[in-house]
Amino acid sequence: MISREVIKVCIVVRTYPMPAHKGVEVSCTAGITDEGKWIRLFPVPYRFLDRDKRFRKYQWIEVSVQKGSDPRPESYRLFEDSIKIISTTPLSTRDNWAARRNLTSQLQAHCLCCLERERSSNGLPTLGLFRPRNIEKLLIKKDESSWTQEQLHALQQGHLFSRGPKKQLEKVPYQFKYKFQCDEDECNGHTIICTDWEIGESWRKWSREYGNKWEEKFRNRYEKEMIEKYDTHFFVGTHRIHPHTWMIVGLFYPPRDKKKSASLPLFD
Repeated sequence: MISREVIKVCIVVRTYPMPAHKGVEVSCTAGITDEGKWIRLFPVPYRFLDRDKRFRKYQWIEVSVQKGSDPRPESYRLFEDSIKIISTTPLSTRDNWAARRNLTSQLQAHCLCCLERERSSNGLPTLGLFRPRNIEKLLIKKDESSWTQEQLHALQQGHLFSRGPKKQLEKVPYQFKYKFQCDEDECNGHTIICTDWEIGESWRKWSREYGNKWEEKFRNRYEKEMIEKYDTHFFVGTHRIHPHTWMIVGLFYPPRDKKKSASLPLFD
């Protein structure tokens, strides 16, 4: 029998929820342990958690975990009743995100090309963080506007141990992808989907506030500012069923260092 262990982890990734056969709806969640290692916690039925267990990104939590059936080495089953939030507030964004940079820098990779070569050779990692050489653009692609019947059935199951949220999980009818190039001369470029919770929630909020004009606001934030204003990095993870497929599961965007930016040449 596989034993449980109690770990401390700072949450850095939470994706927009998806319907699931087990747990009704789940959000892929990842963090960095107090030993400086990646960990993927799945499934996390975030909207079904008790209020005192709803952690935020960059908060430290203590939780009981167990290695499950997911073959990805960093993946662990989380026992939701064991969640204990041990930091009252998220890591500070002061001093150009110094605390958050200090946490993540130990695990920052050079590029996605490097991560994939290493994963193909060793099976690890299946989680990573890197800074692209350049982000070319954000692609917004129309997706199905409604859940499938199978997904609706999963959402309508209810939860065995707690009352579910008052509103059914909303389907985001778009796919958001970033087209970028790694900081490597041999890189042919990448175009991969972004499933970050924040990007899904922004669409929900701005589509209501701005109606048909939501895309202008959305692109200003997730394209223009991510390219020009922020020192944007991507948290990435592989797909469980398709191990060669990487997804952007989170955005890391401290402000650009103005001193460094000013010293860079205008053209490469």
